Amino acid sequence: MTEEQAVKHEASLGLFEKYLTLWIAICIIVGLLVGRFLPQFGQFMDSLKFNQLSIPIGILLFFMMYPTVVGIRFSDIKKAAHHPKPLLVTIIANWVVAPIIMTVYANVLLAGNPQYIAGVILLGLSPCTAMVMWWMFLAKGDMAQGLINTAINALLMLALYAPLAAFYLGVSSIPVPWDLIGTSVLIFIALPVAAGAISRKVILDKKGEGWFNNTYIPTLGKISIIALLTTLIVLFSFEGEVILNDPLLVGYLAAPNLLHYATMIAWTYPLGYFLGWKYETAIDTTLIGSSSHFEVAIAVATTLYGIGSGAALATVIGPLFEVPLMLSLVKLGLRTRKYFPRKKAPKAV
Repeated sequence: MTEEQAVKHEASLGLFEKYLTLWIAICIIVGLLVGRFLPQFGQFMDSLKFNQLSIPIGILLFFMMYPTVVGIRFSDIKKAAHHPKPLLVTIIANWVVAPIIMTVYANVLLAGNPQYIAGVILLGLSPCTAMVMWWMFLAKGDMAQGLINTAINALLMLALYAPLAAFYLGVSSIPVPWDLIGTSVLIFIALPVAAGAISRKVILDKKGEGWFNNTYIPTLGKISIIALLTTLIVLFSFEGEVILNDPLLVGYLAAPNLLHYATMIAWTYPLGYFLGWKYETAIDTTLIGSSSHFEVAIAVATTLYGIGSGAALATVIGPLFEVPLMLSLVKLGLRTRKYFPRKKAPKAV
């Protein structure tokens, strides 16, 4: 898509896309009010689980993930695989820098509250392997590169999460929720990618590229936004009562997460610029480096410290700030992408 086409596309956005920030704010408020005045709804939704994964959230995230991968061509993935630097930076950001930063911030800002500290550290150790693809899609990132980085992160989580968590928490061993991680990889990566690859081939063969790009993809975009907004209502309904009843506690637990988010952006995004990367690659690395896989963190905190513990509460409240934070990063990226190197137009023959 050329710059002129991109401008025309953005000018033609519908109500959903143009006022997405407003709809997100409304849905967060609705979710909070539902959780506060109709807590049975959140409790019922939270009870629907398979392998510790929320079934409603899993279904909604699939409908957010599928539109992000159906447009990826296999040739783009092969091309992205030939450029390992973005993947290397992603690995360093998620598995070397992020845990250290979150541990420092948690111990400084939450001093004297060991369970809160543990919960926040568990969040910092779990890079997102699900919703982050949707934020890349919204930020107009490199989806092929993003898919590679996300998939590798999911595999590294199997090997690195337990030993790193044990090291930073100072405990002898960490119970790894293998079933949850396996289910997450299946639902959020394998299933959408397989469905996207198969449906893309079938639709292109039967309907052609024009119908695929001009009708099917825009329709999926609207479905993914509806799925996001519904996810917010469900997610915030889980803890609406706690958030509205004790906002000071929520702010207290959010502080290290906010600092962690700001710090990760402050070095990953400019790094992409100074390395001469395209915007699409730089924003991928930044989004993955600053997001978290809260399901894994919640499962480990609950197993180690109990369902009503301070650690479990910290892992639940932290991700609630992730949606507005990721949206702000998307907006930052779209506003600053013009400063990044652009693709050179092919020479006329």
